[in-house]
Amino acid sequence: MIDRPKLPSPGPSYVKALPLRPGEAFLVGMSAPQTLEEWWLAMLWCERDRAVVDFADLAPDYGIPPGSPLLRLGPGISGALSGLILEEDGRQQLRLRLGQAPQDPDDPWHAPLVVVLGLRFEPARALTMRGGELAQTVLEGFREAVHRLSF
Repeated sequence: MIDRPKLPSPGPSYVKALPLRPGEAFLVGMSAPQTLEEWWLAMLWCERDRAVVDFADLAPDYGIPPGSPLLRLGPGISGALSGLILEEDGRQQLRLRLGQAPQDPDDPWHAPLVVVLGLRFEPARALTMRGGELAQTVLEGFREAVHRLSF
């Protein structure tokens, strides 16, 4: 593990930041979403005391699992937003990448818990929701997926 200072919080969340679990100081937030060629893009993060936490801070009690935390986070977001994400050719239209690469590629859990999410919404579902409702739903799905990192 490489010791590095924590990143400061990216700032106020576009929709109200949500506590990861009731009574905890961990908060999840998101940037203002942008739309680019039918893709809805936003940066999402988890912070504590106005500093972005590492994925390792939320690893299971039994230790850090093998592989990238995205291998756990991606399916968690996909499942939490199931039905809202467009499927094309049998694949959900969701892309997820780290907001900042780990300093040590062999230790991906020691990277800031910041991700860039791109997705295409199911048009019929998206039409029934306002922009703020979509953002709130995505943030709630992200919170659920981040919470599951610790299982």
